Amino acid sequence: MTNEFYTAFDTDVWEEKRSATPDRTPFQQDRDRIIHTYAFRRLQGKTQVFKSGEYDFYRTRLTHSLEVAQIGRGVCNRLQSLSPLRSRDFHIDEDLVEASCLAHDIGHPPFGHAGETSLNRLMRPYGGFEGNAQTLRLVAETIFSSDGKRRGMKPTRAFLDSILKYKTLWDESPTPPRRHFLFSDQAPLINFVTGDKPHSAARRNLSIECQIMDWADDTAYCLGDLMDGVASRFINIQNLEQWAGLNETLLADGDNSRALECVLSNLKQQSMSRHIALLIGEFIHATALSEETTEMDGVTNRYRFRLQIDNCYKQQCALFKAIVKDLVFKTSQVQQLELKGNMILGRLFNCYRKQYLKQSGSDKEALHLLPADTHALVVSVPRKETNHRARLICDHIAGMTDDFASRTYRRMFEAGFGSIVDLV
Repeated sequence: MTNEFYTAFDTDVWEEKRSATPDRTPFQQDRDRIIHTYAFRRLQGKTQVFKSGEYDFYRTRLTHSLEVAQIGRGVCNRLQSLSPLRSRDFHIDEDLVEASCLAHDIGHPPFGHAGETSLNRLMRPYGGFEGNAQTLRLVAETIFSSDGKRRGMKPTRAFLDSILKYKTLWDESPTPPRRHFLFSDQAPLINFVTGDKPHSAARRNLSIECQIMDWADDTAYCLGDLMDGVASRFINIQNLEQWAGLNETLLADGDNSRALECVLSNLKQQSMSRHIALLIGEFIHATALSEETTEMDGVTNRYRFRLQIDNCYKQQCALFKAIVKDLVFKTSQVQQLELKGNMILGRLFNCYRKQYLKQSGSDKEALHLLPADTHALVVSVPRKETNHRARLICDHIAGMTDDFASRTYRRMFEAGFGSIVDLV
């Protein structure tokens, strides 16, 4: 059955056409291509809250992304079953939402959000770094390679749009600080997504699929991190009660107070896993659709609808994020690891910068510190194009897992570590 929610505008493909398959829709192709990429696999080795590999119970970026995808599909099912604005032949595509959810974090560097902040600081002279922008770069430009050339995954317009939480370019964002932006050279991608309508609703707002992905991400983030904090004993009855005493203003809202009481009650009964599972269902059921008119309605339906979220659950999400931030992320144990991650990324970047970005000297005299294919790619760019070279170096570092970054650091800077026969 044809889904008339989507038009040819939505299924149009960036740059190169791709062969159609009779047994898969364009959005199923988007999803499947994400699953089979190295960038998606590497999420298993990237920090969510706790360092990847610390224990096998805690979430990694990969398990987080799988949870986001499950929640995103759950929201689609909820909207399909209850919204009068949906029908069997006119509905939000679950495969497209799943693809967006699976892909939303593939641009994140090692060492969690601290690593993203560190790379943004290091890349400030060269156009900055942002995880969402790096995801777009991977999907549209670099995620596949053949014959030594890097290419994107030929994504559909609707899929590209579904991962774009931010649509402001680096050059357009206020300074300081630049926190959420796309890279300046990604302007053509924005033009493609918006159909060359720079001031359209597509530039100002999020598509409905991106809105669902964003809420699914928030849900998995706040509830998953809360559960990991409890499992690691960073969050317990005593320090949570102390935290409540210091945050009376936040808890003045009755819904927040009741939400915290439920968490404390389930901690005492040792039933937090069941409580988190129930909350996931509640967060999914807190969604609905509303309709509005935009100038994009003539070409796509993806901006006609807004995802409405019950304010009570928005507040709960913010509450749980605040708890995790104060009781987990601000602890000395976690911040010491963040400091170490920042040091590793900083020293690696500065070492590569010294060898590859200096205006003086030649590449023949530079040490070959990058893997052979990356080295060849960097030196193929003229030395005067420092921003381009820096971006390629940043691609390499951002693609590292936590363990790969640590091993590379030790090989380069620890006298007793490493061998000429080590795998790079």
